[in-house]
Amino acid sequence: MLWADKFAFAAALFLMLMLLFAIFGPALLDGVASKQNLRARNAAPFTVERGFLYLLGGDALGRPLLARIIVAAQNTLTIAAGAVAASMVIGSTLGLIAGYAGKTTGEVIMRLADVIMSFPSLLLAVIVLYMLEPSIGNLVLVLAITRIPIYLRTTRAEVLEVRERMFVQAAQVMGASTSRIIFRHILPVILPTLLTIATLDFAFVMLAESALSFLGIGIQPPEVTWGLMVSQGRQYLTNAWWLAFWPGLMIILTTMSLNLLSGWMRVALNPTQRWRLELGGKRNG
Repeated sequence: MLWADKFAFAAALFLMLMLLFAIFGPALLDGVASKQNLRARNAAPFTVERGFLYLLGGDALGRPLLARIIVAAQNTLTIAAGAVAASMVIGSTLGLIAGYAGKTTGEVIMRLADVIMSFPSLLLAVIVLYMLEPSIGNLVLVLAITRIPIYLRTTRAEVLEVRERMFVQAAQVMGASTSRIIFRHILPVILPTLLTIATLDFAFVMLAESALSFLGIGIQPPEVTWGLMVSQGRQYLTNAWWLAFWPGLMIILTTMSLNLLSGWMRVALNPTQRWRLELGGKRNG
């Protein structure tokens, strides 16, 4: 089914490449990415006399941009993945409780979501990170908190609809426990929706982390993320545009790939529309 959508297939390949960069990049290139070489200061891209790692140019301290982009993939993707996973687990759990429990419990949980949503997410992140140390753990915590209401509200709305279906009522009549009904009968039905939202949310969180790093309250040197590289390169835009362009391009391509893959997942996980991809895959085969 993935091969039936060529754009989604290309997006999946690109994201797999970024995942390999995040896993193996720091172990292989960390020393090279942090080694200064003032002779290669602001080296122009596509010059091969200094070696393959300088294909995208050098930064203000002569460090190869290609190596730094590969190493920065780990922090960038780790923060986004951690925030999305934490917010989805917490938000969907609260949403399951709010949707299946009594009215009073549901109202209390929904008011909690309203309190979080009353603050602009980026502003809340700025305030908290200004008071805390801007580390990877704090970034994951802050970004996860701001995204919890998305999963909470979506899960609750789905549960309120699914719990009225006949297979849930049949499980209740047969004496199934509440936890079994929620995790064995309701959760598998709403999980595709949550996964689709998580794919889109991953792109949003990655952009939020880049914005915080760009503002100077995200990851601090010697750690590096794509957003921090854009921030460090903005003062050289007039004479060394590549310092901010290449990490910015990686952010754009990763976000676009996630959006394309999310669109494919929306069709592939929907039984009423999946036949289009299955038919397209058979034709291509």
